[in-house]
Amino acid sequence: MDSLSEYFQSYLTALESYDVVAAFWVNIQLAFWAALGSAALGIVLALMRISPVPSFRWAGAAYVNVFRNTPLTIIMTFCILVLVFQLQLNLSSDFDFNFFLWAVVGLSVYHAAFVCEAIRSGVNTVPLGQAEAARAIGLSFLPAARMIILPQAFRGAIAPLGNTLIALTKNTTVAAAASVAEAAGLMKTMIEFRPDVILAIFATFAAGFVIIVIPIGLLTTWLSTKLAVTR
Repeated sequence: MDSLSEYFQSYLTALESYDVVAAFWVNIQLAFWAALGSAALGIVLALMRISPVPSFRWAGAAYVNVFRNTPLTIIMTFCILVLVFQLQLNLSSDFDFNFFLWAVVGLSVYHAAFVCEAIRSGVNTVPLGQAEAARAIGLSFLPAARMIILPQAFRGAIAPLGNTLIALTKNTTVAAAASVAEAAGLMKTMIEFRPDVILAIFATFAAGFVIIVIPIGLLTTWLSTKLAVTR
């Protein structure tokens, strides 16, 4: 009992020395901004993938195949070592914030490929007659996609989009490769300096991501059921 009490006290001391909540807040911010960025780029790519123009379809498919099969760590490292240090492409004069922004860029361009495919899978759930009806009333491709196809496609793509968001949230830990002070980097530091409570540290960070990810899964499951396309 005494040893357990001492272990718990050592664990509390370690928590007092490091700001775990602030580290997780960085991950949440990364996930939020990267979700917006990947959604915007993913929608454009999805439009290219379903475009009647062959060159657009080819470019969209090439992007998806390249980025979906490239490890995120390589993309993140490329952003920092090549774009920042070699080419001096700084998005901010603030040193730390510049790394944060490039981490968002890396996460966005990577997950946009998955967002694109999720939306394209949703497009496949839209009855073909909807597009034919749009053409029949004189709508061109973009207006038809914006007003008829995409709104229905999003309803059918909620589940895969939710899975992509969950993956993005967990992949924010790769931002440590971009020198962003987030949860995974802090966990490594805590383990290095407080190996006496290593199990408790692992449990803390695992629980932190579970607390963040589970509500996303529950929300997307509810929305998928609520907004399912009636056939």
